Amino acid sequence: QVQLVESGGGLVPPGGSLRLSCAASGRTNSIYAMGWYRQAPGKQHEMVATITSGGSTYYADSVKGRFTISRDYAKNTVFLQMDSLKPEDTAVYYCHYNYGKPNQWGQGTQVTVSS
Repeated sequence: QVQLVESGGGLVPPGGSLRLSCAASGRTNSIYAMGWYRQAPGKQHEMVATITSGGSTYYADSVKGRFTISRDYAKNTVFLQMDSLKPEDTAVYYCHYNYGKPNQWGQGTQVTVSS
């Protein structure tokens, strides 16, 4: 089993920045990909960004050019740098590993973009 703990959410005005972190523990040698989903109220969850063990990255079209995912392999931690935030980025952000199901995600961290 892998456990995930997210941090870094908060309230930020439009155009602002936040950096999310997700630390993995447990059977981390089984991880080949880590990343983030998000879910806004009343909407289905959306994959935001993922990075593989080989360094390949994926971004949702809605965040390309604004968000950057990175990974500290030694510390089993993944980061999401979010710049130029928009109100539509407001959601609970969940860390995932290996594209797992929601019951395998972290507990989530709230990101609210509002003036």
